[in-house]
Amino acid sequence: MSAPPGVGTPIVYHMAPRARWAAQPSHQPYAGDTLATEGFIHCTAEPTRLLHVANSFYREETGAWVILLVDTSQVTAPVRWEQADGHLFPHVYGPIELAAVVQVLDFPRTAAGAYQLPQALTQSSDRIAS
Repeated sequence: MSAPPGVGTPIVYHMAPRARWAAQPSHQPYAGDTLATEGFIHCTAEPTRLLHVANSFYREETGAWVILLVDTSQVTAPVRWEQADGHLFPHVYGPIELAAVVQVLDFPRTAAGAYQLPQALTQSSDRIAS
């Protein structure tokens, strides 16, 4: 399924440990850490929601993280937009082809461990809000 009505971009965001992404074999699609356990890969179309999820559930996780920008128009697995916490979240029900990962951004943190949106996503959030 493409983006739901009102969501104009096919780009969604997925956060991953930098070490996991760095170890990703170049000849295999990305499966993340929840495809095997939950049946889908978690994503969001909202940078501010990504930040909320990161700080609510992953703040105590150690190590560096990255944000994968995924073009859902290049994903062959089903992408289902499902309701959770009052938001529609795109869940990818299969592996993500590496060609669909159009950009990888560092997910910066403060000295206290709080995640911060990279400037590239802050600017896109500003454009979406205006």
